[in-house]
Amino acid sequence: MILRGKLMIRDLAAVVVTVIVTSFSIFAGSLSREELAARAASADEAIGGQAVKELRAIGQPGLDALFDKYSAQIEHFAKTGDSDENWQRIATALDTVAMQKDAYASHLYWYTDLDEAKRAAKAQNKPILSLRLLGNLNEEFSCANSRLFRAVLYPNSDVSKFLRENYILHWKSVRPAPRVTIDFGDGRKIERTLTGNSIHYILDADGDIVDALPGLYSPTAFLDYLDQGRQITLATAGFARANKERALMKYRKQSFDKIKAGRDTSVNIAKVTFSEPKDSLVPIVISERAVAKAIVTDENSILRVYDDFAKFEPQINLDDWNKLARVYSPSPKLDANSIAFVRRQNAKTGLTETEFAGLFAKLDNFIALDTTRNDFLFHTKLYQMLNDGNAGDIEQFNTLVYARIFKTPNTDKWLGLYSPDVYTALDGNGFIDR
Repeated sequence: MILRGKLMIRDLAAVVVTVIVTSFSIFAGSLSREELAARAASADEAIGGQAVKELRAIGQPGLDALFDKYSAQIEHFAKTGDSDENWQRIATALDTVAMQKDAYASHLYWYTDLDEAKRAAKAQNKPILSLRLLGNLNEEFSCANSRLFRAVLYPNSDVSKFLRENYILHWKSVRPAPRVTIDFGDGRKIERTLTGNSIHYILDADGDIVDALPGLYSPTAFLDYLDQGRQITLATAGFARANKERALMKYRKQSFDKIKAGRDTSVNIAKVTFSEPKDSLVPIVISERAVAKAIVTDENSILRVYDDFAKFEPQINLDDWNKLARVYSPSPKLDANSIAFVRRQNAKTGLTETEFAGLFAKLDNFIALDTTRNDFLFHTKLYQMLNDGNAGDIEQFNTLVYARIFKTPNTDKWLGLYSPDVYTALDGNGFIDR
């Protein structure tokens, strides 16, 4: 009888829990955003999970409700890095609704379904910023580029505000980011990701590619491209496809010319010199294109571009790149929000103020260098690929980008990290393959 009584009590408790959860599910749809935000950090996983799910379905306003509710806790964590169980529940709610790691710093809502993003873009008359990356944006160990976006670009107050007001955001993982763990054998470990590049695509509401921004840019340069992309997208809304394609080609040609002019100026001011590679076939290619233009003089052929600057890359050492960067991207400084983000991430490393100063100086140089290299070597090539007219849809084009620009094609499952002609003196060459 005692055993039976215990079973009856347990069954009754299960029924009560089921009724509570079911009641919440039934009435959750009638809860306000403020009420959902209050429940999102509940210690009861069922209640918190349901609230987060509903806030996610609402979109950016659902995320805004969390920021309004927990503004004091967000500000405290941003300044101190203090993390108790309550904050961890708040942070999980923020990241899950936003679908971005460290969403507390960016306040950005991301779609992970492109069709949904396109529907939102059409409804709100906004372009789409679609990020392609290795790993997932809502995880700590996404590729290095995307982690830098979360520190340098997305928390930047001007970038965050501009994106919230003017863009629909979307991300998609290309493949997992390779990770490596260095075990010192005494309990100490260092974990990092290896290789991997990210790219932002500016799309119109139909999903057509307007621009493609490879890798990391300074906040200033990133904003400039976002603003340009938004303006041309809005200007071409409602155009017939042929007219829209010509307008986008013209925009990309003008942007290409601007980069090239800035590059030429930087080379002259920095006094960096190059010599023609001995094996260069560029004159032949140029002459072929010149003949083609002489025969076909339609507007599309005139708007196609060609850039061969990458042939000089082997000649450019790091000192020369830094000279070029100082001219082309002179002000990559982080804003106060990004500085606070970096400080919070490094709070437990014991860095002195002198060491922090060195870290930030090196990071500024790195951002300037990446901005310069990305424009000089890759952005112009992307304009060439897009204006050639054979890009296809974004999925086809992104496959080409990872193969031709980032040199990590889908056919290489090891992403360039394995060379069959290198002997490691390990059984099976060190492979642990599933």
